[in-house]
Amino acid sequence: MNILTYLIPISLVLGGLGLVFFVFTIRSNQYDDPEGDARRILSGEYDDRPKQD
Repeated sequence: MNILTYLIPISLVLGGLGLVFFVFTIRSNQYDDPEGDARRILSGEYDDRPKQD
């Protein structure tokens, strides 16, 4: 049970770091690509079938 005194704070710190980095990526607009999504839908290049040679 003594190991829990180490593991619980370590897991909380790592989870907090993950949350901080996730919020940073959201605020820096790394997930925004509205033009790319629109072009991929209309393009025939991004098809479900593999290209035939």
